[in-house]
Amino acid sequence: MNSKDISSGIVRSVIQITGICILIWLLLQIKTLLIYMLIAGIVSLIGLPINKFLTGRLKIKNVLASSITITFLISILVSIFSLFVPLLIQQGENLSLLEVDQLKINIEAVTHEIGTYFSLDNSFWQQQFSVDNLFQNVNFGLLPELLNQTLELLGGFTIGLFSVVFILFFFLKDSHLQERIILSLVNDNVSNRVKKSIGKTKNLLSRYFLGLLLQISILMIIYSIVLAVFKVENAFIIAFLCALLNLIPYLGPIISGVLMLLLTMSSFIGNDFSSIILPKTGYVMIGFIVGQLIDNFFSQPFIFSNSVKSHPLEIFIVILASGTLLGPVGMIIAVPIYTTIKVIAQEFFSENKIVKSLTRNF
Repeated sequence: MNSKDISSGIVRSVIQITGICILIWLLLQIKTLLIYMLIAGIVSLIGLPINKFLTGRLKIKNVLASSITITFLISILVSIFSLFVPLLIQQGENLSLLEVDQLKINIEAVTHEIGTYFSLDNSFWQQQFSVDNLFQNVNFGLLPELLNQTLELLGGFTIGLFSVVFILFFFLKDSHLQERIILSLVNDNVSNRVKKSIGKTKNLLSRYFLGLLLQISILMIIYSIVLAVFKVENAFIIAFLCALLNLIPYLGPIISGVLMLLLTMSSFIGNDFSSIILPKTGYVMIGFIVGQLIDNFFSQPFIFSNSVKSHPLEIFIVILASGTLLGPVGMIIAVPIYTTIKVIAQEFFSENKIVKSLTRNF
C-alpha cells in the first residue's frame, strides 16, 4: 500500500467521521420532533387494533377510520384531564381560604396522636411542623411566577399534542409508513428480514401496550372500590393516579402506596386517630396490598407471557438492569426495547444458541 492509498483512506475516514458528527448534531437539534414521532408511533400501536376493526369489520374508509380512532383516543385523554380540573380548582380555592393556624393545629394533632398511639417520642416531628419551621421559608409572592410557568407548560403541551396528533393521523392512515421510513435507511440485502422484524415487533408491542391498559384498568377498579367503601374523598382520582404510577416497574407501586397512605390519612384529618384514621388507613392499605398481589401474580404474568412472550424472571432482570443504567425512564422503556431486540436477534441470529433459548416462544 503506497502513500497515496493511505492518504485517501485517511481522508475517507475523516469525511465519514465528520458526516457522523453532523448527523448526530442534526438529530440533537431535532430531538423534539423525534420525541413527537416516537410518541405518535407508540400511540399508533395502541390505536392500530381499533383502526383495523373499523376498516376490516365495519368496512370504513381508511381516512375516516383514522379520524375516528384519533377522536376516540383524544376523548379518553380529555376525560382523564376533566377528572383533575375540578380537583385542582377545588384545591386552589382551599389554598386561597387556607387558615395557616388551623392547619398547624391539625398537623400537630396528628403527629401527637401517632406518637401517643405507638408510644413514640414525637418531639422531633412537632419541632419540624412548628409554625416557624414549616412556614418561614414559604414565599407566597412566587405564586404568580408559578402560574406563568404553568401556562407556559400548558402552551408547550398544546403544541406537542397537535404535532403528535398530526403525525399519528398519517401513521394510522398508512400503517406501512413507519416501515417504509425504516426500510429506506437499510441495505436492500437485509430489507426482507427487517420487514419481517418490523411486522412482528408492531404486533407484539401493540399487544403489550393494550395489556398495560388492561393492567391499569384492573388496578384502578380495585383501588376505586377499596377507597369508595371507606369513603375516602376523590376515590376515583386517587385510584387512577396510583394505578398509573404502577407503570413504573417495582418503584411505581412503592410511590403509589405512599401516596395512597398520605391521601387517605389527609381525608380524615381532624378525626380521632386511634378510632378513625388508623383503622381506615389500615384497611385501605390492605386493599392496596391485595391489588398488588393480583397485579403481580395474575396481571403481569398474563401480559408478559401473552404479549411479549417473555418469562417474568427474564423481564425482572431486564427491568432491573435498565433501571440501574437509566433510572426510572429505563425501567419504563425496558420491555418494549428488549422485545424489539429479541425480534431482531431472532431474525438475524436465529442459529445462535442464546437467541434460540430466549426466542423459543416466538
